[in-house]
Amino acid sequence: MAFQKYAVIFSIWFVLSVLAVAALEAPAPNSPSQAPNPLASFQAMLMGFVGDPPPPTKTKGLFGTKAFEPHWSRATVPISEQRSSRLCQPNQAAFISDLGLDHRMGGDGILGFGDVEQIKEATSGKRRWLKRRERWLVVLGVVLHAVYMLSIFDIYFKTPIVHGMDPVTPRFKAPAKRLVLLVADGLRADKFFEPDSDGNYRAPFLRSIIKEQGRWGVSHARPPTESRPGHVAIIAGFYEDPSAVTKGWKANPVEFDSVFNRSRHTFAFGSPDIVPIFCSALPHSTWNSYPHEFEDFATDASFLDEWSFDQFQSLLNSSNKDPKLKQLLLRDNLVIFLHLLGCDSNGHAHRPYSSIYLNNVKVVDRIAENVYNLVEDFFKDNQTAFIFTADHGMSDKGSHGDGHPSNTDTPLVVWGAGVKHPRPMSESNHSDCGFRFVDEHMHDTPTPIEWGLNDLERVDVNQADIAPLMSTLLGSPCPVNSVGNLPLGYINMTEADEVEAVLANTKQVLNQFLRKSKIKQSNSLNFKPFKPLAHYSSVLDQIEDLISVKDYDAAMRVGQNLKSLALEGLHYFQTYDWLMLMTVVTLGYIGWMVYLVLHVLQNYTSLPENMFRKEQAVHLRNYTGKVYLCGCLLIGVLCLLLFLEHSPPLYHAYTAMTVFLWTQIFSEYWFLKGLWRHLRRSKYDYIIKLLATCAVSIFILEFLVNSFTERKLYTWCFLVVGVVASVFLFKSIPWRSGIPIFVWVACWFLSVFTLMPAEIPDNNQLVIASGIMIIMIGIAARMLDMHTERNKYWLCILSHDRQKHRFPMLFHLQALLVGLSSLMVSLSTSHRTQKQELLPVHQLINWSIAGFSMVLPLFSASGLLSRLTSIFLGFAPTFLLLSIGYEAVFYGALALVLMAWMLFENTLLYLSKVKMSSASMKNMEGKVILDNDDRWLQLFDVRIPLIFMVLFNVAFFGTGNFASIASFEISSVYRFITIFSPFLMAALLIFKLFIPFMLVICVFSAITKLIQIPRLGCYFLVILFSDVMTIHFFFLVRNTGSWMEIGNSISHFGIVSAQVVFVLLLFALTNIYTRDIQTRSVLPSSRKAL
Repeated sequence: MAFQKYAVIFSIWFVLSVLAVAALEAPAPNSPSQAPNPLASFQAMLMGFVGDPPPPTKTKGLFGTKAFEPHWSRATVPISEQRSSRLCQPNQAAFISDLGLDHRMGGDGILGFGDVEQIKEATSGKRRWLKRRERWLVVLGVVLHAVYMLSIFDIYFKTPIVHGMDPVTPRFKAPAKRLVLLVADGLRADKFFEPDSDGNYRAPFLRSIIKEQGRWGVSHARPPTESRPGHVAIIAGFYEDPSAVTKGWKANPVEFDSVFNRSRHTFAFGSPDIVPIFCSALPHSTWNSYPHEFEDFATDASFLDEWSFDQFQSLLNSSNKDPKLKQLLLRDNLVIFLHLLGCDSNGHAHRPYSSIYLNNVKVVDRIAENVYNLVEDFFKDNQTAFIFTADHGMSDKGSHGDGHPSNTDTPLVVWGAGVKHPRPMSESNHSDCGFRFVDEHMHDTPTPIEWGLNDLERVDVNQADIAPLMSTLLGSPCPVNSVGNLPLGYINMTEADEVEAVLANTKQVLNQFLRKSKIKQSNSLNFKPFKPLAHYSSVLDQIEDLISVKDYDAAMRVGQNLKSLALEGLHYFQTYDWLMLMTVVTLGYIGWMVYLVLHVLQNYTSLPENMFRKEQAVHLRNYTGKVYLCGCLLIGVLCLLLFLEHSPPLYHAYTAMTVFLWTQIFSEYWFLKGLWRHLRRSKYDYIIKLLATCAVSIFILEFLVNSFTERKLYTWCFLVVGVVASVFLFKSIPWRSGIPIFVWVACWFLSVFTLMPAEIPDNNQLVIASGIMIIMIGIAARMLDMHTERNKYWLCILSHDRQKHRFPMLFHLQALLVGLSSLMVSLSTSHRTQKQELLPVHQLINWSIAGFSMVLPLFSASGLLSRLTSIFLGFAPTFLLLSIGYEAVFYGALALVLMAWMLFENTLLYLSKVKMSSASMKNMEGKVILDNDDRWLQLFDVRIPLIFMVLFNVAFFGTGNFASIASFEISSVYRFITIFSPFLMAALLIFKLFIPFMLVICVFSAITKLIQIPRLGCYFLVILFSDVMTIHFFFLVRNTGSWMEIGNSISHFGIVSAQVVFVLLLFALTNIYTRDIQTRSVLPSSRKAL
């Protein structure tokens, strides 16, 4: 089946190559000499995403009736020539000539020609052609970024799981007959070990175990510090594939082995989000979980822990009446798993320093004591091992996910059968070996004095080390996918058994390496083996010889060294394809950016008409055909090679997209050659301006790249911009105005927020005050819209003299909803802080306000300022209801800066109007090409997408570091829902994140209408600049250092890559609000010009 699938893929590419050659030689459709060609539409899509051209038209000119075809017709000039040589004209005379009319001919038109309707028809055909092409271009962009974003999973998040290895049966007697695993979800190590304010320790029972019966330490988790990855590391012994985030950490993306699988029977009780992951498909398991409705953040969740214990107690009680259950419980190799969710739920809802969370630590300790007493009383054989730990910690703001020590440090207490007793701390057992754990903590990190355990030896482990520890205690094979190291500091075994345990652990890791090596060798045409393990079998023989002569120390050293090499070998094959993938993806991004530049230059700029030589058209058709033939054949050859190596389907997609883009670029050879000739002939000052613009653009983009790790850069940015912009406006505006001061204050006000902590503290009074500020901003904008009609400066952005407002009371209704949302913030929060559930009537009112307010801007006046004010007030209630602190003030501050941007652009527009008033027709030449009187893009217009990107990123990072998983404050949604619903809660958090974006995009769209530039052309420039940042972040992705740094670097790449999709979706969404905005044009209409 696999061979047939790849054979079909190769056949498709071969057919495409043949069709491309045939299409290139086919005559044009609708030509007088031949019927329409069925291959023409395919040729058009392949060669630049164009559709069928408009049919030839006839015009009446000086020399009578004359048939002509527009310059994009394939019947006269090859497509590449048509698209590049004459699509962009320097002036209207050339444009008219391009339509087949001599601008010198007579007629009754203003410019001396007749039948304007036919010219409009031809122009309309050109617009349809351009829209059709750009529709395909946008689709290509979305698909390309979606596919290339997936490349990070093939490069950095490739699943570590392989199948086909046999388990390694240990050659020692099991120290314990059964094992009890207690996992306190979300329990921080410091909150567990430290005393309370009265000096009393919160976990007295487990503390007595540490001092009298067992061993202790800190288990170091690896990001993402979420519940499912943490439990997979504990129970299966490997670090979860982060691509499981697409399943919400709730399902197994790839089946894996675990300690539960290797047990004779497993009993598990706890959360419905964790227990079914390991037990739902396990036949030898007995498990139960409570309903999702029990996970209510508005209540004290410690009762969930009591529920798990009650289920286990009921199980043991039931065995007295069920002989089969009794017999099963008395067998060996049993696992008892209790998942205790209370600390996690209470930490999210009330923070880890709250009395509810800290009291939950006491509840967990009491449950551990009850379980211990219950087990010992039931079995009475001292053959039970106990392990108490946590999957992850909890940050101070009640979240987790990143690599902060509060999230990665979890407690570990082990006692019972097969476990060493406490050992006093001494210099002999405390040596700094330089070893680092997965969260980059040093080995033998000093124990905090307040924990009161400095006199006892502390044995820290990586979280994945717990799985081989449990397997060794039970005497069962380690999970076949485990990468954990057996922590000998916990095992109480003879020296010979310790060596056998380490050897079993080593063979299990070595088997994974050998399996991966075999798979890669069988699929590679040019296999490169991992040389350090070329003679692994002789090393195994050496270990067996050392064991036979009882040289256990040497056998231990050789075994541990072999395991280290096996882990390095696993990493080698995990990253085997990195170089190839990174090269292909990088070339793909570069090709996409070059193609975007060509598209913008061809369709949105006024390049000189004589940029191309007519004699080039003779050779262009044959050249383009050869390029497409070579491109299709190269794709076919590369796909065949990938097929022979059994590469994943996405590898084919990466390669095909990259080759396709560069084929498109090489097909524009004559355009590139003409562009180079044009630049060589340009004036020196133009080249200087072009280079300066590129340098400034790169500087701004590099600034944005660095701002992802240093938010304070935005503070300096707006402090400088505020001064520079206000000085410029002060000197430019010919009358006394408060606009410069307003721009200055707005920029400086926004600069404060990037100095605020990323962890937003609760401050409901500030949220309520923000509602008042938002209403005042709305009133000021309303007064400006109604009382400045005498100043011509404001004509472009005001709505008066256009039409009367359809709903004169709309503004008052929106202001009322903002005030009502502020009131509901106070009421909803007061009920929750009093440990009362969210009242259904409050929930209904909050949902109604949020939904109704966002519809109202659609009924506002179509003037630019009126509509933007209504949009600002329309989204304010929803944002306030989702706010918990200073981010509500940020919403108003961002709106003020957006207003300042609009005033700045309006000033430039007004100044240009004054300069061109004496020669408007002269200045209009070459500017109007698109519908709605949009003009050509000019070099200075690059400022619009650059400013947009700065404000877009400010909206992204202004209220926190949204590149971090832990920055999503879950308490923001408690005014809408308190019952745990991950998808609905995530949707509300993401929508809150999108609201500032929507404000920025609405203003961006309004400004493009104000200064009459094509918004879609600016959108392509935004994509171009975003991809410059994307490539930078692609190379900044780290594969060394702490996983917090690695995770952040990958999230930065993903965020910038996704901006293309975000902007596209938000453009479509905000177009509902901005499409009917009307401005007063300062330029003559294109129709009048004709």
